[in-house]
Amino acid sequence: MSTSISRSRLDRSRVVAAAIELADEQGLDAASMRGVADRLGVTAMALYKHVANRSQLIDEMVDRLLDDIGPLPEQDDWRRNVRARILASRAVLTAHSWMRDAIETRPLATPRTLAHMDALMAAMFDGGLSADLVHHTMHALSTRMWGFTRDVLPTPRVPDDPEERAIAMADFATSYPAIIRMATDADRAGVACDEDAEFGFALDLLLDGVAHLHESGWRSTTAR
Repeated sequence: MSTSISRSRLDRSRVVAAAIELADEQGLDAASMRGVADRLGVTAMALYKHVANRSQLIDEMVDRLLDDIGPLPEQDDWRRNVRARILASRAVLTAHSWMRDAIETRPLATPRTLAHMDALMAAMFDGGLSADLVHHTMHALSTRMWGFTRDVLPTPRVPDDPEERAIAMADFATSYPAIIRMATDADRAGVACDEDAEFGFALDLLLDGVAHLHESGWRSTTAR
């Protein structure tokens, strides 16, 4: 395809689609203006007719994928509605891992990110939660509202050699007994964590706690 033909058919939708494809394959950094232009067979300058800069391009990429969430079936409990929307967002992020960095680095909320947040708040208001409690809940959700969290620092890697492993575990047990107890006594000890199950556990714990506060008539002024 010649450059002239590519330019004549170029539009914002095609630019954004190419950027998403590139980010899926090589990561967010690869979706530069030059990288996307190369993918489309045009000059980088040709893209500026459709997006003002790379920041706007990333905004458009995020919004395009959040559009995939769409309307969700209404359920009979506000927690289920909030949970369903968050897990739908998590499904999108799981398919496009670069979205974590994209969302966290946006200087301003995009129209679709605002719509996602508005839908979460609307579900809580429909459940009777006060604006005060909704405000604090959104802070508590933090990045979890998008379907991801930033985990604690990873623990040291256990040596592969059996003798070295035994020595390392013994030393670790002496210095950090509570960590060893959790790692060895918990159900499914030694098995890699199920990230989806862990995410769901934390989300349910948070939402159930919010429901308890709502039912008890909690107000932020009473907590001071």
